[in-house]
Amino acid sequence: MPVDLSFSGLASNFDWKTFVSSIMATQNAPIDRIKAAQAANARKVSALGALQSSLTTLQGAATALAAPDLFAGRSVASTTASSTWSAQAGIGTAKGSYQIAVSELAAAARLRGALDRGSALHTGTDVSGLTIATLPVATAVTAGTFTVNGQQVTVALTDSLSQVFTAISTATGGAVTAGYSNTTDQITLSSASEIILGAANDTSNFLSAMKLANNGTGAVASSGQLGVLDPAATVANARLKTAITAVDGSGNGSFTINGTTISYNVNTDALGAILTRINQSAAGVTAAYDAAGDRVTLTNNVTGDIGLTVSETAGGLLGALGLTPAGGGTLARGVNAQFTVNGGATRSSTANALTESALGVPGLSVTVTAKETQTLNVAANTAAMSTAINKFLQGYNELQGTLDSLTSITSANGAVTAAVLASNREVQEWGSSLRTKVFAAVPGLTGAVKRLSDLGIDFTPGTSQLDIADPAKLNAALANTPDDVAAFFQTASTGLSGQFSSYIAKLLTDDTTQQAAITQANKDLDTQIAAIQRRLDQQRALLTASFVAMEKAQALIRNQQQALNSAFNLNSSSGNSGTTGRLSNG
Repeated sequence: MPVDLSFSGLASNFDWKTFVSSIMATQNAPIDRIKAAQAANARKVSALGALQSSLTTLQGAATALAAPDLFAGRSVASTTASSTWSAQAGIGTAKGSYQIAVSELAAAARLRGALDRGSALHTGTDVSGLTIATLPVATAVTAGTFTVNGQQVTVALTDSLSQVFTAISTATGGAVTAGYSNTTDQITLSSASEIILGAANDTSNFLSAMKLANNGTGAVASSGQLGVLDPAATVANARLKTAITAVDGSGNGSFTINGTTISYNVNTDALGAILTRINQSAAGVTAAYDAAGDRVTLTNNVTGDIGLTVSETAGGLLGALGLTPAGGGTLARGVNAQFTVNGGATRSSTANALTESALGVPGLSVTVTAKETQTLNVAANTAAMSTAINKFLQGYNELQGTLDSLTSITSANGAVTAAVLASNREVQEWGSSLRTKVFAAVPGLTGAVKRLSDLGIDFTPGTSQLDIADPAKLNAALANTPDDVAAFFQTASTGLSGQFSSYIAKLLTDDTTQQAAITQANKDLDTQIAAIQRRLDQQRALLTASFVAMEKAQALIRNQQQALNSAFNLNSSSGNSGTTGRLSNG
């Protein structure tokens, strides 16, 4: 079996593999130096990335200072505590106080249909066939007890109305009798003395559902008609007391509201569905059914003295609902809001949201909710201005802090430590250039604000950090001379915002260029490492081959030596045996 001589020292007893690794390790030093350079470059790219982030933040803050509405923005507040009015002041609204006195609130026009549009509970006085659970009344009756003259009367949903009448008579020992009038659609209670209805412990709402209440006499009747419409039923079965005749042979009819046509079919359309159709149409009104009054009301969707008109052929649905003049409908005209501004002439608005045109104050709008007088103060929106300026200062300080930490050279206990970008002269100059620009005067300005110090902003002594040294000075400038502040920041090209935005854009380009150059340098170093590694691999292969050859040669020599030794020993043994033999034979 052949012997694998690639094992180190198998023939030579010399650990040549360790020797080769040691030699190659010394030859690997150039690669280690290059990798160290790459690591340093990676730290520089990371540092430049941190600067890029800080530059971007500052650029955003500088750009925000150029917003056209920033220094022309206005705030508005009412002097009335807990005011329910809402007000907005647009860009450039004249600063000052505005006293608004509201004498009338706007309201929408409303067409009220006649009351009691539904048929009576029954066509006769015999109500033994009317079950409590299915009575077509505004409020469903609940089971339980109610009290008449101090006596409890029990009512079940399965009872007929006639049975309840009997129960009243029985409970009162015949003192109180009850009946129903189909003519008036009312329940009547009669007694020779005053009837007392209800008790605190009643559990049924029968009395209120039947509109029965004490009046101090022995004759009590329902306060209104009891039967109501059934909006869930088709029009033909909705219990309308007035017949609809203005339909064709199939039951189709129509009417108009504010010029919009609404079609219906008495046999297939539920009354409630028709009301929904009105609400979803272009008529601009809201139709609602009031079960308590048993009537339909139409209300304009907008406030103000604006018309609300209806029309149809006589005998139509609107007439049956009492929404036409002939049917008893009553129109309450809409009302315009009435108000004055600073004691001037009375003004009018169709809405309670008073626009700038209604107020006569460009940029100011107010939504009023009550007939009262309030004073609104319009001032410069200093809060928004302060926020923008503070963000700029924060962005500037963050960038300067990052620059200082990445370019510093410090000494402690005789040891000098250089930050990762300490040798980058270009980056070092960014900090000084920014300091110069941020505190220089903006040329060509005639107002009170020409440099940051005019806003009470200065450097913290001994640092590159900006600080609002005089907050009162800043607040006064923002409140009293916002136009001068705007000119300082926003003058085209030369304003601080424009200067910084353009300069930071250049720095961002330079930063990106440096990152790209260093990244490319590392790629080039990768190429160098690959070339060196190939040479080292070749050297290792050559050394390995040489030592393997040595092992083979030594193995061959050893094998030859062993063969000679074996041969010598054999011959020597043979000679001795012959002599002995010969000696023995003689």
